[in-house]
Amino acid sequence: MHSRELGLVLTQQILGVEDLHYGLWDADLELKLGNLDTAQQRYTDFLISALPPPQPAPVCVLDIGCGTGHVLGQLLERGYQADGLVPAASLAKLVRKHQQEHPGKASHLFECRFEDFPVADNLHQYDVALFSESFQYISMDASFELLAKILKPGGLVVICDFFKTAHHGDGGPGDGSFGGGHPMADFYKKIQTTPFELIRDEDITARVSPNLQLVNDLLLNTIKPVGLTLDKYLSDNYPKLTWIAKRLLRKKLDKANYKYFAGNRSKETFERYKTYHLLVCRLKG
Repeated sequence: MHSRELGLVLTQQILGVEDLHYGLWDADLELKLGNLDTAQQRYTDFLISALPPPQPAPVCVLDIGCGTGHVLGQLLERGYQADGLVPAASLAKLVRKHQQEHPGKASHLFECRFEDFPVADNLHQYDVALFSESFQYISMDASFELLAKILKPGGLVVICDFFKTAHHGDGGPGDGSFGGGHPMADFYKKIQTTPFELIRDEDITARVSPNLQLVNDLLLNTIKPVGLTLDKYLSDNYPKLTWIAKRLLRKKLDKANYKYFAGNRSKETFERYKTYHLLVCRLKG
């Protein structure tokens, strides 16, 4: 399992959530963990609203990096023809459960990386390719080359994800606390070299960034104290083994402490180094 897949699985297990994406937080929604489900559902509604309606003509969607299958299940429920793609076997099991809740709907799950998608069997099959916080994990060169082959003429690519701002790598406080994301400037350059045209670009960073305040509070007020308690127990009872383990893992522990437990994963830091957009691109022709 790749480390990023491990992060998704642990998030699902620790928080017990079906959604693995951020939520949308507007002024009318109090920022607290109890409202996370509501914020995530608002995100899902916002995401699906960017797709063409499934009536009167059917709309076939490929949900690329579909996580637990929560969005995929809602697509099926709302009348879309929808397939999913996920590389992690532990997440694939959850996706299949959502598919089984809609026995009358033909929904295929591709358990592979998008780079390994069976293109030859699915040429011009889809009306929409959907990336919900998964576009960042795939090279843009590979993405657009494959998308041009599997989408119908006039088909849409819907991306809801974060990108790196021009501040990335400036060495400021919190630089490096957030991994992932293609440089935003590189995306704009890349799209001009593809057979796609950008028809919608909506910056929703301010609606998404409050999630980081929740995460930071959880890390500092819950997970960090648990880790310190466990560390004390191990140091008191197994001092030599604990010392050796810390010595061997010192660089990784220092990196994890900087990223997760130094208070750097804040709303303000996120807004400096990341920009979160809904992007809709249409295949020309």
